[in-house]
Amino acid sequence: MASKAPRPNWRDRAFVVRTYDFGEADRVVVLLTQHHGLVRGVAKGVRKAKSRFGSRLQPFVEVDALIYPSKNLATIASADTVTYYGSRIIDDFDRYAAACAVLETAEKLSYDEADPALFALVKDALENLQTDQHPTMVLDAFILQATEHAGWGLSLFNCANCGAPGPHKAFNAAVGGAVCNNCRPPGSLDVERETLHDMWLMQRGSPVSSQRAAQIHRATVAHLQFNLETGLKSLKIMEQA
Repeated sequence: MASKAPRPNWRDRAFVVRTYDFGEADRVVVLLTQHHGLVRGVAKGVRKAKSRFGSRLQPFVEVDALIYPSKNLATIASADTVTYYGSRIIDDFDRYAAACAVLETAEKLSYDEADPALFALVKDALENLQTDQHPTMVLDAFILQATEHAGWGLSLFNCANCGAPGPHKAFNAAVGGAVCNNCRPPGSLDVERETLHDMWLMQRGSPVSSQRAAQIHRATVAHLQFNLETGLKSLKIMEQA
């Protein structure tokens, strides 16, 4: 009986979203790739001091990876650095926590299929964390845009329940965004009208001031956690700071 032909290898741009040690010298690396979705692969020997590319397989680095696919874990044969984004992140707790939350969110929203748009949103977020933009606002903009892309977009002007025109002054993640006084469920967040407008702008990629950053972050996190039906470790760390 003839053996099946091996699957062809491929190269793709990727970000490391998670790693864990495997065996004595290997490491399992979860990659968010540009054209192959979420890929779980083993990088053999990368924990050895003489590893040629182990230092490149870390968060906040865009790499060009060579992958040999397999039924279970793929093999990451090489990884060349494309762009290093860690310079303003690793020494700043707020930026580091925000960047970790971007990668963790991306992993939750990604599937085993191509999603160049999500990859581009991660890249934009890491680039923006290199600037003087408020790191929490960078994270929230990423969450709003990534969940919109995933089909979980918010209604931030009209009431998400009855469609009554806004602006409104309450937000409810379970309902899907802004809620009017007649539809407002118990537990809705009180927000300024300008907060919802700022979130609407951020959802569309427009910059806003950080004047209402705390309200925006609270509503955005509630939205993300409701749709994921779970919390994120990185967000819990941010809340403890």
